[in-house]
Amino acid sequence: MPSAFRLVTAVLALATAATVLGPTHVTGQVDVVELSAADLQAGYASGAFSAEDVTRAFLDRIAEFESHYNAFVSMNPDALADAQALDVEYAGSGPRGPLHGVPVVIKDNIDVAGLVTTAGWDGFSAATGGVDMVPDDDAAVVARLRAAGAIILGKTNLPDFASHGTRTKSSVAGETLNPYNVDRAPGGSSGGTATAVNASFAVLGLGTETGGSIQNPASAQALVGVKPTYGLVPNEGVVPLSGSYVDVVGPLARTVTEAAVALDVLAGPTYEDLATFSAVDHIPGEGYAAALVPGALEGRRFGLVGEGWRERFLPLAPETEARYRDAIAVLEGLGAETVEDPFAGTRFRELYGERRGAPTQSAYDLHVYLKGLGEDAPFDSVEDWEALAGRPFSRARDRDGNLNPPARPSATEGGDAFQAWRLEILTLFRSILEENQLDGLFFPQAGAPAPPRIEDPERPDYNPNNWPELPSNIINDIGLPVVTVPFGYYEDGTPFVLAFIGDRWSEADLLAWAYDMEQATRARRAPTLVPAGN
Repeated sequence: MPSAFRLVTAVLALATAATVLGPTHVTGQVDVVELSAADLQAGYASGAFSAEDVTRAFLDRIAEFESHYNAFVSMNPDALADAQALDVEYAGSGPRGPLHGVPVVIKDNIDVAGLVTTAGWDGFSAATGGVDMVPDDDAAVVARLRAAGAIILGKTNLPDFASHGTRTKSSVAGETLNPYNVDRAPGGSSGGTATAVNASFAVLGLGTETGGSIQNPASAQALVGVKPTYGLVPNEGVVPLSGSYVDVVGPLARTVTEAAVALDVLAGPTYEDLATFSAVDHIPGEGYAAALVPGALEGRRFGLVGEGWRERFLPLAPETEARYRDAIAVLEGLGAETVEDPFAGTRFRELYGERRGAPTQSAYDLHVYLKGLGEDAPFDSVEDWEALAGRPFSRARDRDGNLNPPARPSATEGGDAFQAWRLEILTLFRSILEENQLDGLFFPQAGAPAPPRIEDPERPDYNPNNWPELPSNIINDIGLPVVTVPFGYYEDGTPFVLAFIGDRWSEADLLAWAYDMEQATRARRAPTLVPAGN
């Protein structure tokens, strides 16, 4: 497709520029496959390679494989210059932070100053007939990554407005594939980030989640995904779906350690997003990475998934049930206890069925986001975009074509109803944990293997949102955190991934438990990539 061709051309140009501009190092000497942040810090300290060498090597890999897997929407033209500047800084004063020289990718509903933010929608891209949406500053999370020394390679694909949890196909960049099996769904909506990290196009990536959009692609691609408690990580500079209640930003990584280091960088209060002040006193003083020690599962007690939790995607598919029982045996072998379906007979499932929906795609959240694009942005309102585009912004208008009023959701009866319901089900959730003396929940992230990328060959455009997710959307509405960790693989090569779930602000425990499981199993393996045309 034309957009993919332009992107690969840009990657090749960056890689060529690296050869021309860089010092006398041979491109390709840095093996980037499964390269970790710790590997990079050790290499920089020893002088084995520079940040520029590493960036060139990642760009070479992207140039070789991206046209087939289509993880990116756009590349950062300053990536090499940023790497060179970091090398100069390292020589003068040492590493900037824990992610010094670590190549990362950013989901393209998160602002990077000077780069187009498309949110996957052709209306926000001049290349596809819309109007470029260009913020004049970084989203808060991107600013924190830069301050820690990360190198932003590019922005990754997502379904239009992050509105699909199974497949990652956008009107601006087309379809992203799953490197483990291109015939299976890559997960959504952070599928571009997941594919980039899984394929070793980057070390780390940022995703966003409203209803499974971090954990689903993490499950599809054997990654550690952190869906944080709402308010732990700032949402400023992120195109919203339910910014006032549910939306979160979190890391996708290949190891628990890298996910924890990233969360240390991302978490915490900022005046750019006042919701983050709810995290005060809930962040461990020594950080999340410091909590990763062997033996964290010893003496812990977990609830197992069952039909008391939800109706959809249960009972488990036979192949999933078999792997889940294997995982339970490992968990218990590490000293943990388990309780079968603690939600059975508690009315939890029925109460979730009475859910009062969180206001999504609210005009208020969109208004706040657009105003945050800055004075130099091409537009900062729906009306300005419509004037430039010459067409209505249908998602911002009701069925009669009227602009939706930007009322703050918490000032509406719908917002009140949702918050009242959320408090009721959170109270029930906590009581179930307390009555069963549970530290957390231990679920398969998905109740069945990854669904086909093309659900119906007779109708290739048929695109049901049918990822067999078990934690979401329940945990999203309640505001609970989840950490995923790979455990094994199905016969078709796609992963079986576990989910640790806890009460709000329990990320340190979840990461520690996931780390213990990861160290016991060492389950993740790299996919074998195929160049385009093979």
